[in-house]
Amino acid sequence: MREPRFWARDVDPRSREAAPLLRFLLTPFAWIYAEATHRRIAKADPLKVRSTVICVGNLTAGGVGKSPIVSALRDHFNQTTKLRVATLSRGYKGKLKGPLKVEPALHTAEDVGDEPVMLAQSGETWIGVDRAATGQKMSNDGVDIIIMDDGHQNPSLHKDLSLVVVDASAGFGNGHVIPKGPLREPVREGLSRADVVVVMGYGTPPNEIEQSGLPVFGAVVAASQTPPEQPYVAFAGIGRPEKFFDTLRAMEVDVRDAVPFPDHHKFSSGDLNYLNRLAADNGATLITTEKDLARLAPAQREGIVALPVEVIFDRRPDLDKMLADVIKPDAHD
Repeated sequence: MREPRFWARDVDPRSREAAPLLRFLLTPFAWIYAEATHRRIAKADPLKVRSTVICVGNLTAGGVGKSPIVSALRDHFNQTTKLRVATLSRGYKGKLKGPLKVEPALHTAEDVGDEPVMLAQSGETWIGVDRAATGQKMSNDGVDIIIMDDGHQNPSLHKDLSLVVVDASAGFGNGHVIPKGPLREPVREGLSRADVVVVMGYGTPPNEIEQSGLPVFGAVVAASQTPPEQPYVAFAGIGRPEKFFDTLRAMEVDVRDAVPFPDHHKFSSGDLNYLNRLAADNGATLITTEKDLARLAPAQREGIVALPVEVIFDRRPDLDKMLADVIKPDAHD
């Protein structure tokens, strides 16, 4: 499902494109959604576990680049400590509910979701619909640091550090809560529970971020390798496929065509046949994201190039100090 156009930040609220009548009709539903989220969080009694829990979340529906940050934080702790670090994902669209540790040779995206499969390629990864139960099992199993991929609005597991990721160009959209806008909760409430804001990409961050008084770190996702020089047909089923296509063009990759799909799209044989024909017609090779490649069966991946990416933070020493300070003292024992 694609986001409605009237959710966007750059739509003039007075224009027909902003669907003022529809937004008006959706107002009571947005209020109900926001109130339900507020009450669920207010009434919660978060479970505290031995492990240090760091949450990488966001305030809007759709992709903002959380998973690369989750991977970067796990890599940071693996490189700077001798502690056991693992990621925790819900396992969105996977048929297994967990808690379980993802085994790359055993589990597929159909089992545990695409992001956990991708994350499991480079480090320890767990999934569980019940975040508290999964966090407890991870802690009991000996995990010292849990990096949660999403979950800012899930209050079941106590968080020692909460990072909210914001897309610099998309911001908070039209500023309204689902379904009137893209927000999972009002901005002020969401930022009140955050410790850090990470602004991803280029653009003017929303004014609410500066007004919050929270520490702010800028970050960009960049390719960690340059793909071989040849023509490509790009495809992606992520939150904002255009960002992937723009990245390729900024690298001066020869992109002959680009095909967007909905976020977490499950590619059918028909999709792959279409993409392969399109590539053949253009004398090109298919290229996609690592997350999309994780959703493909091994036989479907043959001949498809995945673009590896990494996150580059500004003020990295300040961020590293903040991360070091959050580790619980007994984790070193």
